[in-house]
Amino acid sequence: MSSTPVRARIGPQWTVWLATVDDDGRAVEVEGSVADEDRAQAQSRTALRRVTRARQRRRWAVEGVAVLVCLVVLISYLASRSDSRPGDDQAGGSGDVPAGAVRPTGHPAIDGRTVEAGPAMPGLRPRQRPPSPDPTPSASASVAPPASPRPVVLSVTRGEMPAEVDLTAVGTRDWMHWGERGGRSTVRKRSGSGEIVDAGGAGSRVGWDGNQESVRWSDGSSERSARGRSNGVYTCGAGNGFTLAIAGSGEPRTVQLYGGIWMARGRLEARLSTGGPSSAAVLEDPYTSQSAQFTIRSTVPKGARLLLTWTVEKVFTPRCGNVGLQAVAVR
Repeated sequence: MSSTPVRARIGPQWTVWLATVDDDGRAVEVEGSVADEDRAQAQSRTALRRVTRARQRRRWAVEGVAVLVCLVVLISYLASRSDSRPGDDQAGGSGDVPAGAVRPTGHPAIDGRTVEAGPAMPGLRPRQRPPSPDPTPSASASVAPPASPRPVVLSVTRGEMPAEVDLTAVGTRDWMHWGERGGRSTVRKRSGSGEIVDAGGAGSRVGWDGNQESVRWSDGSSERSARGRSNGVYTCGAGNGFTLAIAGSGEPRTVQLYGGIWMARGRLEARLSTGGPSSAAVLEDPYTSQSAQFTIRSTVPKGARLLLTWTVEKVFTPRCGNVGLQAVAVR
């Protein structure tokens, strides 16, 4: 009889059996036990696995709680943002923000949108606008103040008449010549402004061609051009003479009057049809004839007229002391 150890696996453990076998190979006596060492190792592994699983479950629980807290915080934040919709401030919604105040978001308005108070400006909080200016009339409705009228300028000076006067060059706006074909004959500037008006005068006009100086032109109306013309008109007797009118435009004008006297004293006076200042010049020769160029500078308001009177102020002979008129030019 001999004993042979036999190992067999039962469940997760290994068990060692000692059996007594006879010569025929049959088991006669059985004696066995669980190996203490293997059992201790198996129990240690089982406990370790349990501890590991418990730690993993705790970690999962902590992470789940953290995620849940984050979700709650996020939902609360979104809810507070939704409470600040446009209109809540004007309606005086509940919360810590008082009615009429704004909830700053830290984002300046940059989209250029406007509301009743005007466009948003950088540096201002949402819906905060600068105060509206006081209403003022629109530019289209405003009436421009009337332009200040030019000050009235009026002066008369006397100078020597040139031997020949070019009326076309001197009268760039208008000119007029008398006596070409008698006492009532005139020649005007073709396409002129028509500013010169012969307003008549006292006394009878007489035409003659004996003036010491002459005139010429190249843009006449009834007579296209002429040169070396010494024609003119005259009127005798104290108080008689010529009256002319120049239409005003509000712009500075220069008028040249070419006239003379014979044994008389002539007076040229300039004044406005609307009244105001006046100016005058005198030409006198008690013995013979004399010619002169009178220069009248003026700024006459539009609608008014410059009035010129060239009259015999005094005679030195009973034989027709007179004043004469050849031409007038305006530029």
